Amino acid sequence: MIPQKTVQEIIDTAKIEDVVGDFVNLKRAGSNLKGLCPFHNEKTPSFVVSPAKNLCKCFGCGKGGDPVRFIMNHENMSFPEALRYLAERYNIAIVEKQLTESQRKERQLADSLFITNQYAADYFNKELMETDEGKSIGLSYFKERGFREETIEHWHLGYTSKQKNSFTLQATQDSHNTDLLKKLGLTTQYGSDFYRERVMFPIRNLSGKIIGFGGRILQKDAKAAKYINSPESDIYNKSRVLFGAYYAKSEIRKLDECVLVEGYTDVISLHQSGITNVVASSGTSLTVGQIQLVSRFTKNMKILYDGDNAGIKAALRGLDLVLEQDMNVKVVLLPDGEDPDSYLQKVGTEAFKKYIDEKADDFIFFKTKLLLEEAKNDPVKKTRLIGSIIESIAKIPNVLKRSLYIKECASIMDVEEKYLVAEANRILESLVKKSETKRLFEKRRAEREKAITPKKTPTPNSNQSPNQNPYANEPSPEDLAAMDAIAAAEEQGIHSIASRPSAKKSGDAFKEKEIIRILVTGCNVIFDKEENITVGQFVLANIQDVLEDFDNLLYHRVATLSLQHLVDEKPLTPQFYIGHEDEEIAQLALDLSTSPNEYSENWQKKWGVTLQTQPQPDENFTLDSVLSLKRFKLAKLIRMSKKSQDEMKLASEKGDVDAVNTQLKMVMKLKQMSSDLAKELNTVVFK
Repeated sequence: MIPQKTVQEIIDTAKIEDVVGDFVNLKRAGSNLKGLCPFHNEKTPSFVVSPAKNLCKCFGCGKGGDPVRFIMNHENMSFPEALRYLAERYNIAIVEKQLTESQRKERQLADSLFITNQYAADYFNKELMETDEGKSIGLSYFKERGFREETIEHWHLGYTSKQKNSFTLQATQDSHNTDLLKKLGLTTQYGSDFYRERVMFPIRNLSGKIIGFGGRILQKDAKAAKYINSPESDIYNKSRVLFGAYYAKSEIRKLDECVLVEGYTDVISLHQSGITNVVASSGTSLTVGQIQLVSRFTKNMKILYDGDNAGIKAALRGLDLVLEQDMNVKVVLLPDGEDPDSYLQKVGTEAFKKYIDEKADDFIFFKTKLLLEEAKNDPVKKTRLIGSIIESIAKIPNVLKRSLYIKECASIMDVEEKYLVAEANRILESLVKKSETKRLFEKRRAEREKAITPKKTPTPNSNQSPNQNPYANEPSPEDLAAMDAIAAAEEQGIHSIASRPSAKKSGDAFKEKEIIRILVTGCNVIFDKEENITVGQFVLANIQDVLEDFDNLLYHRVATLSLQHLVDEKPLTPQFYIGHEDEEIAQLALDLSTSPNEYSENWQKKWGVTLQTQPQPDENFTLDSVLSLKRFKLAKLIRMSKKSQDEMKLASEKGDVDAVNTQLKMVMKLKQMSSDLAKELNTVVFK
């Protein structure tokens, strides 16, 4: 267990701009920083980082939090794991209390996949560096590729022997779970080693943990695949991983450009030579997930391809995906017969850098010139060429960029621009229709599946005929037809009565929310210096007697927990709410603590205009507390008055004179209190 004192030190030390900046390319936006959200796909930055509040939040999907919660969400870590990650980043020593056996097993279970992969990587590295077979075969191969020993250790490269099950036997002997070894693809279902006589490349996630392996066979006449990768698992999704991204992310962000190559050795060779903004797709076709991974750090990609016919075809295949993600793509074709590693070894680092800078061609123009050369003067081929080019351009989401490409391509192909615009519009319309059709189809299918899914497994019944429907809740054909009709109506903006909001929320909801906002964001701000009372203490003291009148259950829960926290003599801080184990409370605290808008510094810096009647908005807790509490109490007084009037009417109908008089006095008293409070707020009570 991590001592509470150390936990607080980690929380106090971690800076949100540093932590998020390791994963997201941030740019200054006033007093805040902004970037593309790492939790969902977006083209316009809506992920805001506030150094002043030490918080981040996406105003698109709503995710965010303090540094600890960001790491928990981004790296799929538990609270203790996130603390250890941040402690390591900020060089904070953690002296943990002795764990019990059950706690040790629980932690080992949570980390087992990563632990097993790390064990395997260490084993493979030891086989490479310390065994005769590893040195003569694996190490010789790496040295022939020009890898220095420090590079081999830096990337933790390895080797697997010819023996059938040497790794599996050693791993099980060292108490590693056989089922986990099979799940990670390290051991086959028959108990033998999955990788044999291969050099090994550990694949890491963005936080540096090993999530899988790539193994290259060295036998030239072998029938087996040249490269094999780990199967997908709970920690490894190959379509969302780029080899080398852990080592390259800082330089990609710094240079605002990512260089993409195909193989593991290409990445390592370029990194060794000082070109460190390089990653690889590991031999797979580029995926949307991989493109989105790059877009966290930069919008600019430079893709290196071999200069032969296969390389040229590869350059044209699948890159429309990159354009769809609004990336700026350049293509570099290396000289015929060369790959990035071989060409680097031939010409050296400086000449290589110069070549890829000078030969980099915008993908659209590259494709246009290449296909135009193939078409020559053949009108049929040229027509197909125009269609192919415009199809790529149509997938660019940015309208201005799209129009500029059309203009340039019209000039290159000697075609009137209006014809290209018309063709682009036709393709765009077709793409939109396909997208809408797919979305509607998926929606209907989801609704159908939900409707026919049984709530519980049916009890076997011997009297039930084979053709009898076992699902009591399966909709009839008429029900399914009605669902289709509703879905179609929704597509046209028509909403049935059943889909409309059932009732308005209580009019007090906003006032309750404002009270909780002040409590959460200003709880530890001093309200009265002489009495040393905080805003949190002041608010809770004033709402204690009306806590049960809260309509919103979440707001009531927050207020009740806060009061109990004070009763237990524990200090209230914004971190108490933002880092709360209750996800609903944590998300509410984040929402209340952040805003897409901010007070512009230019009012004072540029125009000399300052606030005269109150402090800056974020510092205005004292005035906000007083006014919000008065508004909150006024709303409750009005409601109590209405309730007393209803009870008086009921008593009158029953002929209970004493009850009528009692309620009348109550109504008059409540109305007087409401009137006095309304005057203080400079407002009017109409009922």
